[in-house]
Amino acid sequence: MRFDIVSIFPETFSGPFDFGIVKRAATAGLIEIAIHDLRDYTADRHRQVDDRPFGGGAGMVMKPEPLFRAVEEITRESPAHVVLLSPQGRLFSQEVALELSRLERVVLICGRYEGVDERVVENVVDDEVSIGDYVLSGGEIPAMVVVDAIVRLLPGALGCEESTERESFSRGSKWQGLLDFPQYTRPANYRGLEVPEVLLGGNHAEIERWRRERSIEKTLKRRPDLLEPGTPDEPGREGIDPGDEHSPRTEID
Repeated sequence: MRFDIVSIFPETFSGPFDFGIVKRAATAGLIEIAIHDLRDYTADRHRQVDDRPFGGGAGMVMKPEPLFRAVEEITRESPAHVVLLSPQGRLFSQEVALELSRLERVVLICGRYEGVDERVVENVVDDEVSIGDYVLSGGEIPAMVVVDAIVRLLPGALGCEESTERESFSRGSKWQGLLDFPQYTRPANYRGLEVPEVLLGGNHAEIERWRRERSIEKTLKRRPDLLEPGTPDEPGREGIDPGDEHSPRTEID
């Protein structure tokens, strides 16, 4: 899979993509990441990428010419799905990450200032994505989030494929809609703080049961919204006590 990222601050990406899973996936040839400086696609000596909005108003707007040129040149040899990182976009989720992970090539445009000229949105962009309901200085950090989430879903990217199967937001998993259970490692006793006995006994059925119970408890306490609408037999719902006074869905079996 190939990612092309268009930004006015390309140096921002020199650190995050040089470590961890993304770096290993690139080294293994599972992904390619190309960073493009939007200023390279300008035609004036000042390399201007923004201008004042028509009609007045605060801030600046990213100009259409450089963005049109950038996408046209980047996709000249092969087509790509063009995504604008924008507060106006659909909310990024595990499902969106999975959807994008099935594509061969994605172009990520990092918005800045007060946004981009609407002609870019209407004629160049295929998709708008937002990573949350808050304001950031630009689309660079969202682009990092999107790439990291997608790469984790690519076959062979993780050392342990079971890691994605057990994650809270993996659709179809029996753990879907449940936060992760508590994790412990050696030593078994640290400053008098002991690891739960069940994890030391080697009974895998009991361990699995304990983990599921703790996941349910944690989800009900911290993220009950994850247990919102779904069918009673939806994966990951078994074992939730319908009579639990903390449960937001008393009809869950």
